[in-house]
Amino acid sequence: MPSDSPVPTLSGGLSDFFVGLGLPFRSLGLIFKGGKLRTLSVVSFVVTGLTLVGLVGLMWDFAWRITRAIVSEGALSWLVGLPIFAAIFIPAALTVPNLVLAPLQDPISEATEERCGNFTAPRFSLPLFIKSIGTSLAHTASRLAIIVLGFIVLFPLHFVPVLGSAVYFAASTAWAAWWLTAEYLSGPMARHLMPFKRVTAAMRARPMVSLGFGLALYVVLWVPVLNFFLVPVAVVGGTLLFRALHTSPTFLEGPVSPG
Repeated sequence: MPSDSPVPTLSGGLSDFFVGLGLPFRSLGLIFKGGKLRTLSVVSFVVTGLTLVGLVGLMWDFAWRITRAIVSEGALSWLVGLPIFAAIFIPAALTVPNLVLAPLQDPISEATEERCGNFTAPRFSLPLFIKSIGTSLAHTASRLAIIVLGFIVLFPLHFVPVLGSAVYFAASTAWAAWWLTAEYLSGPMARHLMPFKRVTAAMRARPMVSLGFGLALYVVLWVPVLNFFLVPVAVVGGTLLFRALHTSPTFLEGPVSPG
């Protein structure tokens, strides 16, 4: 790894949490240096913005339709409607932009790895492309099933008197943040044809950096306009995290595919 590499150093413990929190800022710095990475990120910014705006409108309407079927109009409808909106919007926001931007994510990730050094993007190969798409789809299906199941299990906490809403908020935020990291760490790993269980093994090996990175992205997700940058920043950050974890024996049970 070159001395000026953007790849962060992980030392373990609480310091890794702050490394994770800082990954989006490190990603922005890399993007702003220009070149192919900036061009691809600008395109992603526009497409992500349009997608998220559309999702807010669709999910808001859907959430209130469900709410009106449960309770009548009034203050109680807000208490029920907002967590329903969050429960359906978050999985959608974590999934739909990624599906829309799927053709751009691998080029962004490859351009990031090239900036890190010791990597050259492989020439296009149809069999490898098909295999990579299959691996990526398997990752996405696994993540989506797990995150939706988690929100379903946690949702009843909202109705527990006194502390229920606070516990639901904390638990659902941590759950979303954790799998948000999985979403973007699995991108470069799928490119290298690694199964989804290697993603979860890597995160368990370095839980603090995984949680820190996910929480930073989760905050960005809820900030209007700033969240338009979520996907390119997250793809770059996930790739940097992949490279930072590259030497961990727990992370790599076998060699990375040539590239």
